[in-house]
Amino acid sequence: MKKVQLILLSLVTSILVSCGTTSTVPVTGRKHRLSVSDEYVLSLSSQQYNQYLASAKKSTNAANTALVQRVGQKLANAVETYLRTHGFANEVKNFAWEFNLIADNQVNAFCMPGGKIVVYEGILPVTQNESSLAIVLGHEIAHAVAKHSAEQMTKEQNSSALVQLGGGVLSALGMDNSSTQAIQGMATQGLTLLNLKYSRDNESEADYMGLIFAAMAGYDPNVAVTFWQRMSAQSSAQQIPWLSTHPSDSKRISDIQKHLPEALTYYKKSTSGVSTKKVVSNKVNSLKKTKTSKKK
Repeated sequence: MKKVQLILLSLVTSILVSCGTTSTVPVTGRKHRLSVSDEYVLSLSSQQYNQYLASAKKSTNAANTALVQRVGQKLANAVETYLRTHGFANEVKNFAWEFNLIADNQVNAFCMPGGKIVVYEGILPVTQNESSLAIVLGHEIAHAVAKHSAEQMTKEQNSSALVQLGGGVLSALGMDNSSTQAIQGMATQGLTLLNLKYSRDNESEADYMGLIFAAMAGYDPNVAVTFWQRMSAQSSAQQIPWLSTHPSDSKRISDIQKHLPEALTYYKKSTSGVSTKKVVSNKVNSLKKTKTSKKK
């Protein structure tokens, strides 16, 4: 009876840990269950981001710093507009956008929950232009919008609960401690590999969402292909896809090419909207000039 109680108690604990709220990812519509609150994640993010900035060296290049902030804010505005008009208005309050360029030669960028984004100077020679920078920033913003950090934290909690549950069941069935620990170790390794796959899925989702966000902000999504080709040329070694937290460059490029037709529809809407405003403005100015000339 005690063994059965132990098994049931472990099962209940696992279920409680896995409980949470169901969240829908904007743009993709994917649903995921999160066991950590926005408040907790944002508080943790703010603390870690401030700690990072305290030790990091910000770029002294005023032009590049302004470029990163200008492109970032343009994307943030487009994203918030999308959220407000597509049923995610309550999510906007979670963002306090910040874009910092760091004096570091790493070819990289990262984003923390709440819209805290860092770009390393080393990636600018690879982006080469404003539109490609928008692809990078769109990808990073997508991680925050999709709550990928909260998702990974939830998966880690669930994995830990499953390992503990398995150990409890094995002990209840009479297995000795050394054997139980060995099996738990193998289970942990297996779950780690599984979570790498989840992480790759998050990266692919961020690629797709970032492409759409860049297009919404008026940046040509076609540049994403040549950007990733340049990024691929930077790679010093071939990735083993199933042992990496990121998809291979070739897969990324292939997926982006599949998403381009959809992204281009957003791009055309954003650019035609700007053109329409210009046309209206020009017509108004033309009418004013005509009226003025008639009066003369």
